[in-house]
This record gives sequence, structure tokens and C-alpha cells, in this order.
Amino acid sequence: MSTVTTANYLNYINGEWIESNSNETIESINPAAPSEIVGVIQSSTTDDLDKAVEAAKHAQKPWRNLSGAQRGEILYKVAGLMEERLEEIAECATKEMGKTLAETKGETKRGIAILKYYAGEGMRKVGDVIPSTDNEALMFTTRVPLGVVGVITPWNFPVAIPIWKVAPALIYGNTVVIKPASESAVTFAKIAQCFADAGLPKGVLNMVTGSGAVVGGGIAKHPDIKGITFTGSNAVGKSIAHEAMKRGVKYQLEMGGKNPVIVAKDADLELAVDAVIKGAFLSTGQKCTATSRVIVEEAVYDRFVEKLVIETKKITIGSGLHASSWMGPCASESQYKNVLQAIQTGVSDGAKLLLGGKPYEDKESGGYFVEPTIFEVADQEIAIAREEIFGPVIALIKVSSLESAVEVANDSAYGLSASIFTQNITRMLKFVQEMEAGLIRINAESAGVELQAPFGGMKESSSHSREQGEAAKEFFTSIKTVFVKG
Repeated sequence: MSTVTTANYLNYINGEWIESNSNETIESINPAAPSEIVGVIQSSTTDDLDKAVEAAKHAQKPWRNLSGAQRGEILYKVAGLMEERLEEIAECATKEMGKTLAETKGETKRGIAILKYYAGEGMRKVGDVIPSTDNEALMFTTRVPLGVVGVITPWNFPVAIPIWKVAPALIYGNTVVIKPASESAVTFAKIAQCFADAGLPKGVLNMVTGSGAVVGGGIAKHPDIKGITFTGSNAVGKSIAHEAMKRGVKYQLEMGGKNPVIVAKDADLELAVDAVIKGAFLSTGQKCTATSRVIVEEAVYDRFVEKLVIETKKITIGSGLHASSWMGPCASESQYKNVLQAIQTGVSDGAKLLLGGKPYEDKESGGYFVEPTIFEVADQEIAIAREEIFGPVIALIKVSSLESAVEVANDSAYGLSASIFTQNITRMLKFVQEMEAGLIRINAESAGVELQAPFGGMKESSSHSREQGEAAKEFFTSIKTVFVKG
């Protein structure tokens, strides 16, 4: 079997690395040093996608017919290979999308843990025995795979998100066609090589790179793809849902967020400040669960803001490969421009700029760096308080009470994650009960969920299904009820 080269990364279809029919490529650029090309990926066509789907369709029955334990053994092997190549994968992810090396190493370790978790799922039950009204009959349920599953992933978690979709799809007997984001496709090519080297049968996992409109749109419309799992923007997610509904296939969407953190008057302010900074500025704010709004009770507002500004000024910015850098660049030039435009809109709309708000100039690299930015917002209807930015920007909102804080937190089209800082158990329980979000965090940053726990949002953040943990089984399989009578 051929392998990917150091420069030209091919599509992985039916166990082989092959060039696109288009003979066109896309450069993956290092956002910390835009003159550096990390790798070149294929600009694929619908013909390339058709070949990948056909390979997955052909491989699905023999893959499904393996035992869960046999499928799990391969996932364990993939995890072992990723452990051996951890440094290489993490460094590539940092070069492609800018996160610090410490973060990408942690993400790669998480991807390895996810593979091991789902490898174990191959030995767990797939159904239940149900009492029948006929005492001479046996009735039970079992689960069956969907078939060929299309996976469309974003650039912000180039290791963890693809794996937390691909691993459960495979362990439950599906085959996969994945379109990773172009900005991080080189990283996934290295992961795909681990699957290949682990002995995954040909056609079980296929990677096709290229434009979202061509490859992603093609996945949504393809008649032989029976399930689609997507993480990305609301606009694209809704278009995928529309196409999937027309074909009557399952779809799973994880989309945007405008995640609030409430700081109550009895909060541990040092803890809250530390968590807000990490939640808002780690990964340059490029997480769907990143802290975006900080809603603070007026009794502690001034003290909290003072501490927050002082600590945020300590953040070091630079290439994620430098050990001294705490925050890296925006992942691409377009994202960099979007963040700066959002900041300018905030200023124009009358939000008070307390810190940052400008490009951070690294004269040596010319990277896409933006200063950590803090706004104070009086009008909660302006864009900076309502629209997802996906950058190192937070909006501070002062409120008079916890009741007002929860009301403001829920006043959003999104409902992905939310956090509160308080030492009062009654306030904690009230927040848990009333907050309209899929992920609730108490005295912890808004970002972060453990791999064995369900993950997903409410309102426009999600299609209301859940990823990760045992919840993944609900999407990647269908229940079959069986009635047996001798």
C-alpha cells in the first residue's frame, strides 16, 4: 500500500491513496506563519466522492458481519499507532490550525482515549429481552448499523472531533466516508494512515478532501449515504438537514454557541477569573463551547472585571509551537478577518472596549494573531452579545440578580454550554433546572466535556441528538425488534 508523502496528501479511498480526478489541489497554510505550506490536499470532485461511497458500500456487509470484539481489536491497534505518532500528529495539528502544542497533544491523547473507549463498546450489549404476552414466544431487541455514514468535520478540533464520530460509527458496524475541513485535512490524513496501518479492511474508512459545497454537499445528497454527522456552522448544518430530510436519512448536527458564564455574588472570584480566561481564550476562542458572554452580579462586578483585565494582560501570544505561547493565531486568514470585523462592529454598536481589540503584530511571522478582547455591553441586543464570533472575544454584562442572570443567559438562539460560579447549592440547582443548554458546568469553565458523557446542545446549537459516550449508539444504529415463536 502506498503512503502519503510529506507534501502531497491524497484522498484515501478503498485502502489506497489516490489523486483527485480534478488534478487540482488546495494548500494548507500555517496561520502562525502564512508563508509556510503545511501540505497540499486534493480538491476533489463528485466522481471522487462516488468512488469513496461505492467502496464504503461494498465493504459494509463484511465489516458489519465481524463481531464487535473483532472491530474493537482494530480500534485498539489504531489507538496504539496514534500513541506512537502522538508528537507528529500534534505538531501537524498545531501547524495547520494554530492551537498550542500543549493543547494539540492533549487533544491527540483524548482521541486515543476515545478509540479505546469505543473499542470496548464492541463487547457491550446491543439489545434487551422484552417480556411477551405470549408465554411461548421470545421477544428481544437488537441494534443494526445504518450502512454508509457521511462524516463532515471542522478545523477547530482536527483530531478529537473526527475520531469521536468515526470510532462509534465503525464499532457499531457502519462504514465511513469522511470530509475533514480543508484547513486541517493534513492532520486527518495522518490519522487515516494509522487506520490503514492497523489493518482496517479496504473501503471501511474513506477520506475525500475538497470544498464543502462539492464534497460536503455531495455527502448530504448522495443516495447511498444513510446517515450524516456534521459539526460546523448553523447555515451549513441547516442545509444538510434539509437534504437529509428530503432523502429520509438520519442526520446529526452540532453547531454554534454563544455560551454564557454567570458569576454570582458569592463566587470564588479567582476561580471564576481563571476559568473565564481559559474558556474564552484557550484555542484562541475557537471552540463551539468557548465562553462568549460573562454575566456578573453587580455586587462583585467591579472586582471581577478588575481581576479579569489584570490576568488577561498576562496572556502570551505567538506560534503554538513556541513553549512560551499561551494563545496562538486564528486558524485562517478568513477567520482572522471575521474576528476583527466582529470587534469593529462591537465598537460601532457602542460596546465599551476594555482590553485588546486589535491585531497582535508578530513582525517575524506575519501570523493571524488577534489580541484577547474584552467588551463591556449595556445593550444585549447588539451583535457582539448575540452572534457567535469564534475568536478571543468576550462580552461582559452586569445584572442585578441571579434571576436576571439566568434570563439574560437564556436570551439566545443558542443553547450549547453554560456555566455558573457560586458556592450556594440552591443557586446551583436553580441554574441546572432553568438553564437552556445541553452542557451545564458548575464552578468550571464552559468549555470541556468528558468523552464518556453525552455531548450536544439545545435550540439552534444542535439537531437534539447527542454525541460521545453510550449516547452515540442512538445515532449510529437502528433498533430492530425481534419476535420468535417455535
